This record gives sequence, structure tokens and C-alpha cells, in this order.
Amino acid sequence: MAKADVKLSAEFKSQTTKAVFSIVFFVLTYLLLLSLTVGLTALCIYGGLLVIISFPRLITIIFGLGLASFGVVILIFLLKFIFKSNKVDRSHLREIKKQEAPELFNLIEEIVKEVGTNFPKKVYLSSEVNAAVFYDSNFWSMFLPIQKNLQIGLGLVNSVTKEELKAILAHEFGHFSQRTMKVGSYVYNVNQVIFNMLYDNASYEKLIQSLGNVHGLVSIFLVLAVKIVEGIQWILKKMYGVVNKSYMALSREMEFHADEIAASVTGPDPLKSSLLRLKLADHSFSNVISFYEKQIANNVKTENIYKEQAYVMNFLASENDIPLQNNLPQVPTEEIGRFHKSKLVIKNQWASHPSTEERIARLDKLTTTALADTGLPANSIFKNVEEFQKEQTEGMFKNVKYSAETSFIPFKEFEKEYSEEFNKNTFSKLYNNYYDDKNPIAFDIEETYIISEPLTLETLYSDENTAMVYTELALKNDIKTLKAIANKSLPIKTFDYDGKKYSKKEIKELLNVIEKELEETTAIIKQNDINIFRFFKKLERKQAQEPRLEALYKAFFEYDKQFDVNYKIYEQLTENLQFVSETTSIEEIRSNFRRIERQEVELKEKIKLLLSESLYQSEISPSMKDNFEAYLSKEWTYFGNQRYYDNALNVLFTAMNDYSFLLSRGYFLKKKKILVYQASLALEEKNKVLKNVSSKEI
Repeated sequence: MAKADVKLSAEFKSQTTKAVFSIVFFVLTYLLLLSLTVGLTALCIYGGLLVIISFPRLITIIFGLGLASFGVVILIFLLKFIFKSNKVDRSHLREIKKQEAPELFNLIEEIVKEVGTNFPKKVYLSSEVNAAVFYDSNFWSMFLPIQKNLQIGLGLVNSVTKEELKAILAHEFGHFSQRTMKVGSYVYNVNQVIFNMLYDNASYEKLIQSLGNVHGLVSIFLVLAVKIVEGIQWILKKMYGVVNKSYMALSREMEFHADEIAASVTGPDPLKSSLLRLKLADHSFSNVISFYEKQIANNVKTENIYKEQAYVMNFLASENDIPLQNNLPQVPTEEIGRFHKSKLVIKNQWASHPSTEERIARLDKLTTTALADTGLPANSIFKNVEEFQKEQTEGMFKNVKYSAETSFIPFKEFEKEYSEEFNKNTFSKLYNNYYDDKNPIAFDIEETYIISEPLTLETLYSDENTAMVYTELALKNDIKTLKAIANKSLPIKTFDYDGKKYSKKEIKELLNVIEKELEETTAIIKQNDINIFRFFKKLERKQAQEPRLEALYKAFFEYDKQFDVNYKIYEQLTENLQFVSETTSIEEIRSNFRRIERQEVELKEKIKLLLSESLYQSEISPSMKDNFEAYLSKEWTYFGNQRYYDNALNVLFTAMNDYSFLLSRGYFLKKKKILVYQASLALEEKNKVLKNVSSKEI
């Protein structure tokens, strides 16, 4: 299908119309405000001059200047956006020329011809798992032709085939392929104008302050002017809501339309497969970054982060039974919504992008001819991709401060360390994701008995039982969301639940139904948790193992019971320290810190207990230990000489955050002990069965 065959949808046209009306509404409102302000300014200047001419004295000159400034500063407020330029930060980007990557430029040339747009002004490489078309903008961007720049992330190139990259780039250029898309640019710029007047006022406030310092009389006029500006801002906030909502709705339709254009170039399959994989690719990239963040203290970094990203991506695919094709994971459509069990559907008016599920669903409806994917990696379009990868990797680490000369981890060592770290922080596959987002529900172990009814791992950890866990989570989140709508925290009037439309006034009745369903679901999960305990208790006895299971469960339940008590001090301190980031009087600051001193006594005692417990020893890093010791070594002073002592506050906040981390980590470690022991019992039983089968065969 040619690009010209891609028609605008009815929804796209509808949202475009709404966006046009929102722009017109803003322009008319703005012109009215501007006209009134120009008139007011003219009167103020005229009045100021008249006073000065009529009574030429120092006080009248100051009065006249103050009167004139009253109107002028309001006018400046309404006009300052004209001179504001929004420049995209390019510090992390590396411009690439055609001679460095001729095949890439040929591919871009091919795409822009098929899409029907212009070749980008410049092409940049970034480190990210992303691609984007961008440009610097200002008020005049709405009226002048603008050349766009293309940014291509090497993390993206490393995660897709050549055809998939072509589809992604075609999507980006698709945003600028039709004149109708210009409406989106208008709405965006209007949004920027309003945002500038509402929130980007640092230089304007500095101007007001400078003028106010001239004379007390002038400052009186400026205070009045600020009050009027605040009134204008109130009007603009209402406008911002209308325009921004239009922009978001139109943006979503623009995404769908750009997808259609991409599908017209490559067929829908390359875009679908890349969309399904990108979350995994980005997660893998972040995992490698996190791995090396932990290596900073060891003065270790990587030479090529992209080689390791590819390894992690395929490693995680293997762990989740995702098949590989062309050495890339082929994420199935059902995987992205596997654990999404919510029945609540709210049209998010403030989301600028549709979800991956929505985009896939739209692509599935297209009748575009599917084109064959050669399976060639996108990296192949570069003459020597490793040179670019190493260059970008070096750029990512250039601002990291190391304490000594750095070294690289050999790739094989990275593989080993990463897999070990992964296994340390995950649970056995036999649990089928059952415990990924849940803990065993507490029950009375003393009343639990061994039953004779047949239970198997397959039934206890079935897909249905795992789905039940995520249904429970969804119900809890749905209840939370509906309560937020009921108390007006979320400005939602209508929503869908389980395929039926509801209004806000029906929430109370619906909540009763959902809360009952939650209660029933939790009861089923709790019974399954009891059956799991019974199953492994029976195995333990059958294998004549030393009885450990009960003790492990009791220890976990006790930890669970004490967690809220231990965590409360962190929550209290966090809440009570909010004033540090706010404008607060000196006396209030001193009073607040006196109250915090008493809470710190409790925090320090709890930290000492953590440091003494064997459970946490493997989790306490050298830097964490050093900060704990520094915090415990003395009573810190956080304020004096009318200023905060940042170093002391940093010690306090770090200690608090590390304390919170260790408490939460304790949950995982306690649960891990149970699950590792249960897995060992299951493995022992499996080996016995295999041994018996082998002996019978012999």
C-alpha cells in the first residue's frame, strides 16, 4: 500500500476538529486579555506621564514610574513567551554523517520517499532504546517551516531487525507526512505558550524583584500587578486543561495514524514484533546499567554495554520461555497482558500515547500486505557498529566518578555474575510466577494438618492459581482507583467496569460487589497457600527431613507482623522532614528538628538491631555500612547559622533510605528461604521418582 492510501480515521478527524476549536478558544481568550492589557498599559503610561508633567517632583516621578510599570509588567507577562525558545538538549547525542554510515542514510532516504516527507536536517545517535524526530521550537515555529532532526538509539538498533528499524523510523516520519499533522504542532506550541506563562517565570519574577527594589512606592504598584497576573494565570490554568486534553487526545490518534503509515511501508508485522519486544529490550538495557552502578565502588565499567544488553535480553527471554528467531526474542502478544486482570477501564484523557496493547489491536485490523522480514540485524546497516557502540558506552560513563583507575569485566565474567545475581533475586520456575508479586498469606500453622487428598505442584502452581493472584492485585487497585474517583481525587465522571458503563454516583454499590469478590478471591488464595504448606510438609515427612518448614513459615509470618511496626518510624521521619524542601521560618525549622531528634533515637536503635541480625549481612554493602556507622557515631546537627548542613542531612536521608531498603529486602529474603527449601524438597522427590523409573526399566 502506498502512503497516499492511508486515510485519516473518523476519530482522528474528530480529535483534530476539537483541537482546532481549543486553539481558536485560546487565541480569542488571549487576544481579549492582551487587548485589555494593552489598553491598561497605555492608560498607565499616559497617567504616569501626566502626573510627572503636572507635578514635577521626585515623589511624583517615582509615583508616575510606578504607575507605568504597573501596566508594563502585566503586558510583559503576556508577551514574554514570544521570546522563549525551547531547545532540545543534545549533550548526550552524537551527530553522524553519511560517510560514516552510508547504508543507514540510504535507508532513511528510502523511508522519507515512501512516507512523503523531507530528509532530516541532522541525524544523531544516542545510547537509548528509542528513536525520535525532534526540533527546537519557539512561538514562530507555528508559522515558519522547520527542519526536523532524527535521533536513533543504539540500544534500539541492537534490539531489532533491519525491517523492524525501518518500520520504527517510518512511524516517526509518519508524524510529519501529512499537512493535517500540522494541527498537532499548533496545539503543542499553544500548550508551550500557556505552560511558559504559568510555570516558566524565573526571569520574570527576577525582573519584578529588581523593579520593586527601586522604591517602596513602586513595589506597591508591582504587588497590585502581580495580583492581576495571578488572576490571568487562573484563567490560563483553565485554558491549559482544555488545550492539553485536546493535545493528548490528538496525540493518541497521531500515534495510530503514524503506525498505519509505517505499516504501509513495511507491512504491519515488523512494527508489531518490535513493539512487543521493546519493553524487554529497554528492561534489559536498564538491568545492565544497574549492574554497573553497583560496580562503581569496585572501579569497574564496561567497554560495550550493547553486547551485554543483547545477552541479558536473550537470557531473560529464555527464563520466561520466550522463543528466539534471528537471535531476537519473539514476544507473543498475550505476554504483554498476561498479568493484567483489571476489569476497570478509564479513558485516560491525559495520556499522550496509546498502550502497546491498543496499538497492536489497531495494527491487527489493518489489511496491509505483510512483507517478508529478512531477519538481518539492524546493526548490520553500520559499517562497524562496535566502534559506535563503544563510543556511546564511553560517553555514558564519562561523568561517573571513580576512586581509582577503572577496568573492564570480561564478557564471560559478566555472563556469570549477571546470571548469579539474577538467580539470587528470583524464584524457581516451578512456582510459575506465583510469588513474584505476593507473599504467603498468614495462617494458623498449629491448626494445619497433613491431608491425604492428592495435591501436585502442577495444580498448586497452575496458571489458574497464578492468575488468581493477579486478579486479587487488580481488585485491590480497582478499589483504590474507584475510591479516588468517589472522593474527587480523580476527575472522572464515567468509566467501564467488566464491560458495563458506570457513573460516579454508582461507585458505592459497585465497591460493595468488588470488595465481596476480593474477599472471596483472597480466601481462595489463602486456602491454596495452606494446601501448599500441607503439600511440602507431607514431602518433608515422607523424606524424613529435619523439620524446618514450620519454623521458616513462622519466621516469615512474624516478620510480616512486625514489618509495619518497624517501618512506621521511616514513614514518620519522611513525613516530618518534608519542611526541608519547603519555605519554612527559622523558628519552625528549629522546632521541627527538636521533634525529629526524639524520633532519631528510635531509628538508631532499630538500625543497630538490623546490623546485628545475620539476615541482612549479605545485603549491607561497604558504602551502606560506612554511612550507618557514621550516622550512629554521633548526634548530628542539621541546621545552624540560618542554613541547612547538607552533608549531615545527606547522612540522615541515606541512613533512612538504607533502613527502608533493608526492611523491604528482609521480606524477600525470608520468602526466598521458604521457597528454596520447598524447591529442594520437590527436587528430591523428582529424583526419587526418576530413580525408581530407571530401576524398573533396568
